[in-house]
Amino acid sequence: MASESPLSPKPKSAVPSYLVNDTSQSGRPSRKRERENLTSSIKSTYGRRLASSPDSTKEEFSVKRRKEILGVENGNEQLLSLPARDPRDEPPITPPATSSRPASPYTLQPPIDYDGLSWPSVGTRKRLEATPEQAQETLQELAGAVKTILKCVGEDADRDGLEETPMRYAKALMYFTKGYEENVRDLVNGAVFHEDHDELVIIRDIEVFSLCEHHMVPFNGKMHIGYIPNRQVLGLSKFARLAEMFSRRLQVQERLTKQVALAIDEVLKPRGVAVVMESSHLCMVMRGVEKTTALTTTSCMLGAMRSSAKTREEFLSLLNRR
Repeated sequence: MASESPLSPKPKSAVPSYLVNDTSQSGRPSRKRERENLTSSIKSTYGRRLASSPDSTKEEFSVKRRKEILGVENGNEQLLSLPARDPRDEPPITPPATSSRPASPYTLQPPIDYDGLSWPSVGTRKRLEATPEQAQETLQELAGAVKTILKCVGEDADRDGLEETPMRYAKALMYFTKGYEENVRDLVNGAVFHEDHDELVIIRDIEVFSLCEHHMVPFNGKMHIGYIPNRQVLGLSKFARLAEMFSRRLQVQERLTKQVALAIDEVLKPRGVAVVMESSHLCMVMRGVEKTTALTTTSCMLGAMRSSAKTREEFLSLLNRR
């Protein structure tokens, strides 16, 4: 019978030594130390983390600040030097709080012309300065175009019901677009008042009617305006008039929302401006996809309303109160 090979060394047991063939408690770690280690681990995992600049490192944190975060009492300073059990458990360094939204490149230089028209289009100044004779000439030309449209759709433009329609529509269209003849300076008319107020002001549910410039069919809805004064306030009716002026043009909702916000910002120089608009567009209700319940919401935030998430949330939460 072959001799047995010598036994290899017995592997070290994973069971703590104080539990192997020994009931002594001398080798057992103290419960106090266990509690301290556990407390340190929990606090380092769930405790509030520091905000730091991108160039700062973990070594730059002072011991005093770390004590505040971990809630370490006197006598337990050694817990600060305990490394994480796993490198992945080290808390990341969070960047400093910055503007929640960047500045829009389209709002740096608002194109408001106080001497004439606001955002003038080609031909609008001619319309504003037209004599009564020239205005009547324009109406006749527009009525002739409407009569041509009636013929093109297969109607008899000379029958009783349509005989006066071209001129009626011409006058109506000039009213729908009367905003081209108005400007911010004349509309505000000096109604800016000095007032020691720096809290949020909101004007809600301003009815707006406009014409979509893509199909020249109406869209209508409500506009909500909020601003934080900088020692200057505007007469409340002027906000509705500003919305009316810019909506009485051929528009898209996105531009309309921004134009109202920029005008308020230019007139008052407030700490922040917010404009939210929600409307229904007949160009997608009575044609195209024909979705009668679809609503479009647009917003424009300037100043503190754009840079401060809390200020913006306050404005939006107040809008949701009915």
